[in-house]
Amino acid sequence: MNQMLQEPEVKSQTETPQVKSSEAGHAPDTPVRPPAPSHPRFVKPQRVAFVQASWHRDVVEECRIAFLEEIEARHISRSQVDLFEVPGSFEIPLHAQLLAKTRRYTAIVAAGLVVDGGIYRHEFVADTVIKALMDVQLKTEVPVFSAVLTPQQFHESAVHHDFFRKHFVIKGIEVAEACANTLHSLERLKGQVAAGIV
Repeated sequence: MNQMLQEPEVKSQTETPQVKSSEAGHAPDTPVRPPAPSHPRFVKPQRVAFVQASWHRDVVEECRIAFLEEIEARHISRSQVDLFEVPGSFEIPLHAQLLAKTRRYTAIVAAGLVVDGGIYRHEFVADTVIKALMDVQLKTEVPVFSAVLTPQQFHESAVHHDFFRKHFVIKGIEVAEACANTLHSLERLKGQVAAGIV
């Protein structure tokens, strides 16, 4: 898998809407904050396994940290997420398969950064990992989510490390959203199947 990454846009504080003291009883120049989103609660308890590659841990761990914060906002507490670490992304699928077969987890999330060794090698590794994770999902019927990324260009520099750390924060939030939404969808679907609706 080949992923092109672009620098995320950063909004300046001057773009934040301001409220005058005469409006809504706020103090002058108080930023208007949107209300916290309300996420649906689960009918049954959920348990998630988060499998992280240790290669480039300082970058990949940003995904885990952001995931844990976002998934908690979506009513899966940190105590309901078990964390696992493997040497590299290539080792994630087998770990995910063994975890899925335990039937303890309602979802598995994988995170890793595949770089180095030339364009064909790291693309091959990433494609292999993604395909294997899909196979685990289809064989076990436990949803598997991937935040395994393969940038076209990655250099061992402070600039690249900083950029990808920020990018993995975004990916952590996105994978938590996908995980929670899918678990809600599967919960509804299983209820419909049990009721004979579908």
